[in-house]
Amino acid sequence: MMMSRLILACLLLSGVAAGATLLAPVAARAQDKGTLHPKPLPPLAHPDDPNLPAKQLFGRKIKPSDQPAQAIGFYAKGCLAGGAELPVNGPTWQVMRLSRNRNWAHPDMVALVEKLSAKVHRAAGWPGLLIGDMAQPRGGPMITGHASHQIGLDADIWLTPMPNRMLSRNEREEMSAVDMVRTDRLDIDPRVWTPHHLDVIRAAALEPRVERIFVNAAIKKALCREARGNRSWLSKVRPMYGHNYHFHVRITCPAGNSECTPQTPPKDSEGCAASDLAYWFSDAVLHPKPRPKPPKPPHQITLSELPPACRLVLKAP
Repeated sequence: MMMSRLILACLLLSGVAAGATLLAPVAARAQDKGTLHPKPLPPLAHPDDPNLPAKQLFGRKIKPSDQPAQAIGFYAKGCLAGGAELPVNGPTWQVMRLSRNRNWAHPDMVALVEKLSAKVHRAAGWPGLLIGDMAQPRGGPMITGHASHQIGLDADIWLTPMPNRMLSRNEREEMSAVDMVRTDRLDIDPRVWTPHHLDVIRAAALEPRVERIFVNAAIKKALCREARGNRSWLSKVRPMYGHNYHFHVRITCPAGNSECTPQTPPKDSEGCAASDLAYWFSDAVLHPKPRPKPPKPPHQITLSELPPACRLVLKAP
């Protein structure tokens, strides 16, 4: 999830019927505006081309596969069978950027988001959570956007509290998340950061199934400074490029899901030592120098590079 991979997002219509027109991707940051009028994606001229990026295939699937739920492969190299949809409205959550059609996940992830939203409502006093990208209906690489979010076990949650009213469709596309980081990127912005933000992230980290939470380094720094009492949950919270508008929640592989490749569990260390954060606040990261030559385009994963079961996911009704 390097910064260059985070600055784009695919805009796909939510809730359209099977066989309906697909939509073209539009460049957007995770917190940027969506659209009420997406344009259709053109059909693929050679869908069986072995060199075709897998994202072109998975990005054109607007419904989940009719299969038992299964996370297949690794978080950044896999797909999702039998995906479940997080309803766009719930008692304590609302889904943002409906045009992206990314409110799909493994049923365990959907259940976790629903549970966490109710928990945050009680613990932090927020009306609820605003939910960003989860996964595509069948997971897999996205036409534009995240490197992970491929197997239905990742979810982005805005650091902006849900309002105490129902947002309109237009608001869900137009409303921007709040940047929690100071302009110099050395710490949080005290004008918008509150103790309740710590409560929200801690509530997520204390969930047993949550294995990683990615936040901006300035947010990790603030959590390390402000956390009191039991601080063991801080080991799950990791600095990552971007993530100043939202935090990224990742859960463990579901029990008995043999096709899912687990991630190495986090170390017990809080990750709060100066040495743990030094890289993220180095001049090279905060003020990178222009490269003398443009970087090579990142490798595009093909279907043959994904687990074999992903081919069946694509072909399933």
